[in-house]
Amino acid sequence: MPTFVFNPGHITVPPWVADLDSFGRWVDSDEFPEQGRVSFFHGTVWMDSGMEQPFTHNLVKLWISIVLAQLARDRQLGRFYADRMRLRHDNADLSTEPDGMLVSYESTRTDRIRLVEGTATEYREFEGTPDMVLEVLSDSSEQKDRVDLRESYHLAGIDEYWLVDARCEPLEFDILRRASRGYISTRHQSDGWVRSRVFGRSFKLVRSMGPDEQPEFTLEHRD
Repeated sequence: MPTFVFNPGHITVPPWVADLDSFGRWVDSDEFPEQGRVSFFHGTVWMDSGMEQPFTHNLVKLWISIVLAQLARDRQLGRFYADRMRLRHDNADLSTEPDGMLVSYESTRTDRIRLVEGTATEYREFEGTPDMVLEVLSDSSEQKDRVDLRESYHLAGIDEYWLVDARCEPLEFDILRRASRGYISTRHQSDGWVRSRVFGRSFKLVRSMGPDEQPEFTLEHRD
């Protein structure tokens, strides 16, 4: 039986969920919760039904996703999918919903990753290896994002892992590159820019204050 790490709220895990395959059947059933974040990794069901924080999580991933989706389309790299798109990788024993992921046309063409049809919905999940994934840290996801998913994404063969923490000052914006034994941080330039091999551009995440005196975020990019 799996172990559980969660802030469950009203989420109940059926007693027959014992491994990745049974977790997948739960995902494809009417019993699976429509709200909250639920993942499976390392034999663990991880759940969080709490609301995302607006200025340290939701807006951060929103504006990163807008820029990356536009870039992926304009440069004809592939498609960038925002969160609530499920990713499964059997060899990594992983089923989760990244805050974002890039699926290149080349990865789709070579069957490195594919869309899997569901029974309860048109599509259930992506299965395989995307080119990059994004996670924005929150208080409830720090262990998951910094340690557990870092290991699982590496096992899944994902080339880049973008990890952002907007709770601190200065904010943390890391592009982790896959190496043989794990991910390594891409070196930041002195002015804060960091290079993405997947997108072929350099990026800098900038936080400023809006007219309502709340944070705003801009993902700048250049060749």
